[in-house]
Amino acid sequence: MFLLIWILNAVALLIVASLLPGIAIASFWSALLAAVVLGLLNAVIKPILVLLTFPITIVTLGLFLFVINALVFWLAGSLFRGFTVNGFWWALAGALLYSVISSALSSLLAQ
Repeated sequence: MFLLIWILNAVALLIVASLLPGIAIASFWSALLAAVVLGLLNAVIKPILVLLTFPITIVTLGLFLFVINALVFWLAGSLFRGFTVNGFWWALAGALLYSVISSALSSLLAQ
């Protein structure tokens, strides 16, 4: 099951890269690696950022979480050459679209 979710997340990244010109993935193998990096960053770095920015998240009624998601997505794009994100706004759009697509693909597994 874990392997299938990993592959679906890589496919979601490929779909995002094909829809948004500011995001590029070199190959399917790069997408697999990017999915691992994104998962690790979401598991390790994102909770720390959420905790540190809790006051601003409260003030913005949770909208700052979109900024955190974009920063984590952008960081994943900066860590290796096969996955590139060209700026914050592309990271924001990519993170939103990636969340929607990966959730839709994952919901197909539940049925």
